[in-house]
Amino acid sequence: MTRAQDSPRGQVGDLVIVEGHRIGEARRIGEILELLGEPGHEHYRVCWDDGHESVFYPSSDSTIQKAERRKKRK
Repeated sequence: MTRAQDSPRGQVGDLVIVEGHRIGEARRIGEILELLGEPGHEHYRVCWDDGHESVFYPSSDSTIQKAERRKKRK
């Protein structure tokens, strides 16, 4: 089992991806809106791709994909 400090901490704008639990069940994708909790016990306020918001506690079937950094215009 991975220790909490080994897992990457999500940031606002990053994507949360949760794989389906059953055959045919689609993955869920959401955007992190707010960081909650202390380091090692992180959880997030997430807006899911269906428009609903919830508080999300990461688990072994979820990954965090870092948001692409936008290039600043001069």
